[in-house]
Amino acid sequence: MRQKESEFYFVSYPAEDLLRKVRFVTRFYGERGESIGGEAPKGKAKEPDEVERYVQAIEKNSKSFQRDLNRRKIRQIKDFYRNESRQPVIPGAVLLFSPEKLDFQPLKGMERAGNLVEPRSDFLIIDGQHRLAGLHFYLQEKDADKRVDVPVVIFDGKTADFATEMFVVINSTHTRINKSHLIDLYERIEWGTDPEKKFAATLVRACYEEDDSPLQYHINMLGGRSHQEMWMNQAQIFGEMLRLIGRKDAQHRFKDGRGWSKERGYGLIRDTLKALRTTFGAAWGDNKNYMVTRDVTIEAMLRLAGDVAARMDATVMPGADLVRLLEARFKPIAGMAPEFRREGFYERFPARGQLERIDIIRKRMARQAQFE
Repeated sequence: MRQKESEFYFVSYPAEDLLRKVRFVTRFYGERGESIGGEAPKGKAKEPDEVERYVQAIEKNSKSFQRDLNRRKIRQIKDFYRNESRQPVIPGAVLLFSPEKLDFQPLKGMERAGNLVEPRSDFLIIDGQHRLAGLHFYLQEKDADKRVDVPVVIFDGKTADFATEMFVVINSTHTRINKSHLIDLYERIEWGTDPEKKFAATLVRACYEEDDSPLQYHINMLGGRSHQEMWMNQAQIFGEMLRLIGRKDAQHRFKDGRGWSKERGYGLIRDTLKALRTTFGAAWGDNKNYMVTRDVTIEAMLRLAGDVAARMDATVMPGADLVRLLEARFKPIAGMAPEFRREGFYERFPARGQLERIDIIRKRMARQAQFE
């Protein structure tokens, strides 16, 4: 099929063959909100049922883009397939993508009809994951009619950007996708993604999971450790990372000869936060009497990291030497610690909104560290 500049395929796919060739990944949440595939929440563990075990297996073995798989929805679709009805089992086309360029073999005398050769790797599901999961369970039943053909639209490597855009459009309309999941897409998809957004998402992930990160497990990441004390959410820190690497006077600190460098970028952010942690002392952390590690202040610290990138000697690479230099430079900021007491905080940093307050805090810290 051809539409505008795109070419793709409409396929009748035998169900059992299709289920062997698709790949899911999910941030799965059950009916009561329990997270499956990430770290278990507090409380008594519940024995997983067949649907949960299936989703756990998907999570372990796949790297793809998907929204949440819902256990109840899968069961409802399975029941729909089971019920006798003149309606088709799969009432709408499932949308799939393969990064490979697929080989189309037209039938003799035909240009648009023929056989499509399967990719070597599995298809990624753009839309229809619940229908396919429900079909999986329906076909396990003894009396299931296994002669099911699934209508499928397949996009291959020639239409990668289009497939990415379609996923975002589909999953942000009738089933709204979590904004944090879009950030996961920027990081994980190798094609059709703004390089700056992908790099910003990589820095967010490093701040969340690296052992030497002052923010480790304190970012509210989709599918993350829900029992930890959270200081800010994934979307907030992503926005600040994007702003940070967008500073033209600071980009030399985030790039090397090959382009965006996780080692350089994360190192600068980590060392800036390490030095500020030393500066604020007991006020840092889960100290509920202070606002030092609340979202508004952390976002100001990330903006201060841009001042560090722009003003500090570029020959000093991330590591112990940079931390020592920053600790010395940030010493005057220590005198500001009382201003970050929770009581009266918003009066001491008056602003018309959160964004203005973030910038006021950043400017005050930059002035103390003589970065203006």
